Amino acid sequence: MKQSDLQLRVTALYPEMLNIYADRGNLHFLEKRCEWRGIGFSLKECSIGDKLDPDATDLIYIGGGQDRDQERCAADLVGSKREAIESAVGSGAALLAVCGGYQLLGRSYRIGETEVLGTGIAPLSTVAGNERLVGAVAIETDLGGPTDGVLVGFENHAGRTRLDDQETALGRVVHGHGNNGLDRTEGYRNGSVIGTYLHGPLLPKNWWFADWLTATAIGCQLADLAVLDDSLEVAAHNEARVASGLKALNRATN
Repeated sequence: MKQSDLQLRVTALYPEMLNIYADRGNLHFLEKRCEWRGIGFSLKECSIGDKLDPDATDLIYIGGGQDRDQERCAADLVGSKREAIESAVGSGAALLAVCGGYQLLGRSYRIGETEVLGTGIAPLSTVAGNERLVGAVAIETDLGGPTDGVLVGFENHAGRTRLDDQETALGRVVHGHGNNGLDRTEGYRNGSVIGTYLHGPLLPKNWWFADWLTATAIGCQLADLAVLDDSLEVAAHNEARVASGLKALNRATN
């Protein structure tokens, strides 16, 4: 398959407000890996009052923000974009939501007596705890890849997120807190819909996961993507692994 025949169309929701966890780094990383492979890339920013075209995106990205910004975005997200998001995902688009964006995928986020309604796209609810869950985190997923499914990152959230019974987490915590610090789950996954508390940023530290997202979003196989020299990416991943108490990978490239 010719890489020049492929194109990744990304829509970033509320990037001017939900961007405090190196979210622009995630988007830039996707863009550069497409550029290095000769894959077309476009990024559209969609904010409050903007219309989301479900037929014009392959990947929807929602980042994290302060509580006040998250609340502002929630009203617009639920009121004018939920149906478009559901339509896009139903047609095969991927969705990645990080931290605050992840919380907004659920039914609600409660802070004291205040309840912020979410999209309900993901079967989960979040309640703010008294202490923040902070630090390096590593999880085991069933996504495979050169790290055997291990994703690494950093977490910093007050929310305690709980999935409904029988729903699937993104992974199992091997270091850190995860969704709530109790049940060892981290994130949520339903096909190509993914929510997670991992940031710092997530994708540069997990290069193969960025490629998995790209391949999934544009409807090709991971093996169809041209091989890159990922020495620096593996080094970044290894640094985060060591911070989580895991052994570094014994490879310089993928």
